[in-house]
Amino acid sequence: MLRIRTMTKEDCAKTAELEKRIFSQPWSEQGFLDGIAGEQNVFLVAEENGEICGYVGMYRALDEGEITNVAVAPEKRNSGVGWRLMQALLEEAKRQGICQIVLEVRVSNAAAIHLYDKCGFKNCGVRKGFYAFPKEDALIMLYSQ
Repeated sequence: MLRIRTMTKEDCAKTAELEKRIFSQPWSEQGFLDGIAGEQNVFLVAEENGEICGYVGMYRALDEGEITNVAVAPEKRNSGVGWRLMQALLEEAKRQGICQIVLEVRVSNAAAIHLYDKCGFKNCGVRKGFYAFPKEDALIMLYSQ
């Protein structure tokens, strides 16, 4: 059974390993430890049978949030894990009084763009050459409550 919960220190090594499997410029374990250390930040994991199969992170400043990463293990994609993580994050953002959330996503990442569209994010611009390895533009997407 899939469970969404707050990321803990004990999760950071596993999330860093998952990050390495997915991203060309992965966060380190220390990056996750630093992220969860900020009391205003929101980092959630999706856990199934004791294994972390996804996570999402968001930095918060006043009533605005910025999503850092959304990641789902390749073998768990298209199973609802990303949707559940995003819904839990949006619920927590609402609870904390966050009015707007922004994220960047590779223009080629159709699956992620589709997920964010389904969650209510709107395309509001492009950051040219935002990503490296490979070099690519990013869509800027915004969610407002």
